[in-house]
This record gives sequence, C-alpha cells and structure tokens, in this order.
Amino acid sequence: MKDKKPFLLKPAAKDYLWGGNRLNDDFGKEIKISPLAETWECSTHPDGQSVIASGADAGKTLGEALGAHPEYLGSHPLQATGGRPELPILIKLIDAKQDLSVQVHPDDAYALAHEHSLGKTEMWYVLSAKKDATLVYGFNQDVTEVVVRQALKQGTVEKYLNHVPVQKDDVFYIEAGTVHALGAGVMAAEIQESSNLTYRLYDYDRLDKNGQKRALHVEKALQVMKKDSSAAPRQPLRVLKYAQGCARELLMRCKYFQVERFLLNTESHRQMTDFRTESNSFHVLLCTDGCGTLFGGDCMLHFFKGDCIFVPADSMPLKLHGKAQLLDVSC
Repeated sequence: MKDKKPFLLKPAAKDYLWGGNRLNDDFGKEIKISPLAETWECSTHPDGQSVIASGADAGKTLGEALGAHPEYLGSHPLQATGGRPELPILIKLIDAKQDLSVQVHPDDAYALAHEHSLGKTEMWYVLSAKKDATLVYGFNQDVTEVVVRQALKQGTVEKYLNHVPVQKDDVFYIEAGTVHALGAGVMAAEIQESSNLTYRLYDYDRLDKNGQKRALHVEKALQVMKKDSSAAPRQPLRVLKYAQGCARELLMRCKYFQVERFLLNTESHRQMTDFRTESNSFHVLLCTDGCGTLFGGDCMLHFFKGDCIFVPADSMPLKLHGKAQLLDVSC
C-alpha cells in the first residue's frame, strides 16, 4: 500500500446574515460572498463539503476521497445509518459580527429518530473577542415550557438566558440540548459532530436579505432543550507539555472528538518537530495563526493562517517546521 499522504482542504462557505468579512480579511479565504459567516473547513456533510486542494485527489470532495479510501478514517468512525464509514466530525471557522440566533441542537437519539441524522454536540475555541463580548450558555434559572412560551410571546426570553463573558483562547463545550448562541464580536473555531441540525428558539425579530424573518423551530427546541439552570462554564485546567520546538495542550476530549492546541516554534531551518499520533485515527490540523511546512517522504505542504490539512490514519512519519498555532483534531 502506498503511503497515505496528508492533503490540504478548501472549505465550503456560508453567508448567514450575522456574519462579517474577517474570514477573508484576517484568514485569507478569498471567498467572494458577503457576509462570510462560516467556512466549513473539514466536512463531508451534504450541506457543505470540503474539497481537496492538493495531491493526487485534488478537485475531489473529501467525501469522495473517503468513500474510495475508508482506511483514511482509521478505527474510530461513527457509522451512518447505512453502515458506511463516515467522517464523524465537522470543523468550522465562525465570524459572528452580530449575535447568532438563540438555538439548541438535539442529541443523537432524538436526531436519528426524528431527522435521520446525527445530533450535534460541539466545542468552541475562541480565536478573538471584542471587549465585553459574551455568549449565551443555557438558562440563568430553572424554566418550564410554559415560561419559555410566554417569554417568547412577550419578547422577554433574553432575561432568562445565561450570558457568559468571552475572551480569546477560551474553550466552551456545548452539549446537545444546551440552549446557546455566540455573541457579536466573537471569532471561533467550532468542532462538532457531523450534523447541520439547528433549532432556532429566538432570532431577535431580524429580517433576512429578502425582508423576511428567519424560520423558528420552537416546538422542536422545547422538546430537546435542557430546562434546568446552567452554571456559568468554567474554563478547563490546561497544561502545556513542552518538547523541542513545540508545546501541546489538551483543550477537549469527549466521546465525539479530541482537540489539542499545538504551538510550533522551530525558527532554525535545521530544526523540525515530529508530528506524532497516539491512536489509529485521522487527524485534522487547522492553522489558526502563523505559518509553516508539513514534511513526510516526498510530501511537502506549506500552510498559512486559516489553512486546514487532513492527515489520514496511519499516515507516513511527519515533521513540522515553522512558527504557528494549530488545532489538532482527532477521534
């Protein structure tokens, strides 16, 4: 079997009304839509597939490549309802120029039973946040279905929401069933289950580009949301582990994904850092700052801020060189 070479990905893009232009301005996406709210950096979801941008499979969707080479996923893929191996995660960059809708996602059991889809548990890693930025995380008191319905009718639901301050480098784990929303002025990387199920509970009575209010999904939201009060989430204890030319820290580990932050600093041209994997899983490297080069055999990939690299499971030995920050996502 030939070596499994890593490859660059080109994202799908979304122009939701709350987005801005910083994914183009700060991350060099060069995508001609405005607003540019989200880029789906690593996705096989039918609502927005990533396209391979380097190597022998350049031009194919990531889904096509994984269909032809399911071994790229390793031993940890979730199974679709048809039993076919699927990429179990979806990775996004998000630019929230305005507040996102107050929303909730179903868990796997509800989603499979009612939507023929996976549910959506997710994690946010905050790339930047304006002064006094916040996000919504659950309710600030216990509520009932009656209370929420009445608050939505009266336009007072915001007083029941738990608003949490946000700073650069914060990590938030949003379990399915948790009412939530990113606030204006936050840029984040999102790692989630491969799902596009969102039930909007409240959208500030905004109008879209056609002068219409966006659809709400109140009945479904009431069925799946957690109605108990939510304590403000504490930032997890993070410990940097140093090695020559790099440092790593675990940001999140759950049943769906593991996310580490990788700080690369190999300024000498002769100094490089081994990129090692500890499990038989694919890895996705998302560069959130700086630039560098990934080496392996006859493979050489240059990457810059905003680039995303898919590393097949059991890939060739790899080394990194440069000065960059990356998120390393695996399952």
